[in-house]
Amino acid sequence: MDKALRIIGKIIKVLTIVTGVLFVIYFWNLDQKLMAWFYTFVNKIFDRKKQDLKF
Repeated sequence: MDKALRIIGKIIKVLTIVTGVLFVIYFWNLDQKLMAWFYTFVNKIFDRKKQDLKF
């Protein structure tokens, strides 16, 4: 019984931490800020490439 309560306590602690981290990411819109940085980074890479467009 004591072992089961420890396991349940650890599960609750992990779920609380995960929920807190996800709330911070959502509240400050960090996922969109990361994607905006990544989008500009990828555009810099592809803008350097020589374009070969033929119509």
